[in-house]
Amino acid sequence: MRHYNPIQRILVTGGAGFLGSHLCERLLADGHEVICADNFFTGTKANVAHLLDHPRFELMRHDVTFPLYVEVDQIYNLACPASPIHYQHDPVQTTKTSVHGAINMLGLAKRLRAKIFQASTSEVYGDPAVHPQVESYWGNVNPIGLRSCYDEGKRCAETLFFDYHRQHRLQIKVARIFNTYGPRMHPNDGRVVSNFIVQALKGEDITIYGEGQQTRSFCFVSDLIEGFVRLMDSPPR
Repeated sequence: MRHYNPIQRILVTGGAGFLGSHLCERLLADGHEVICADNFFTGTKANVAHLLDHPRFELMRHDVTFPLYVEVDQIYNLACPASPIHYQHDPVQTTKTSVHGAINMLGLAKRLRAKIFQASTSEVYGDPAVHPQVESYWGNVNPIGLRSCYDEGKRCAETLFFDYHRQHRLQIKVARIFNTYGPRMHPNDGRVVSNFIVQALKGEDITIYGEGQQTRSFCFVSDLIEGFVRLMDSPPR
């Protein structure tokens, strides 16, 4: 039987994005108060338009590279463009979002003694030589490539989270997200599921890169959000 926490006031950064909007919905359904912060670089107000009149939902335009001063019990840090098309558009800003964003949200969590969740990525493994990846595998990474703004930014964010945990005894939760799909995906994000769907709807040939030997781990968005919430609710380790 799942343990339900009492009502919490929860900050979701990147809350108007694909994953963030689904998370906001879930937290509201669980009875919590939700502050959604987003700079709308890849997120959109349309993703949370149906929540704007909810009495326990608040939307604010904010870039996590700047400090944020709110009073909350939990923080879900999802702010960062996640597809290569988007994160390579402004690679310096992408790294700043991951690193400065983590510093600012960890600083907020430290001040409030709030539990904090980091949305990390399978990209921390780089171009892995081990399949499937286990958490003990450190990866095969390139710190100077076109994708490094995202990969290395997320790796540095994980470093900061674990150092805040060790140094300040902060309660942290880190999830490495693989390919997720579902409603509100950006149709032009360049990732495999959205590419397949858009091409199919247009009656175009489905593009398979290389020899078609690639493997992916796919997860439907509601299952991922369930995992987020259960991870956040799990006891400290």
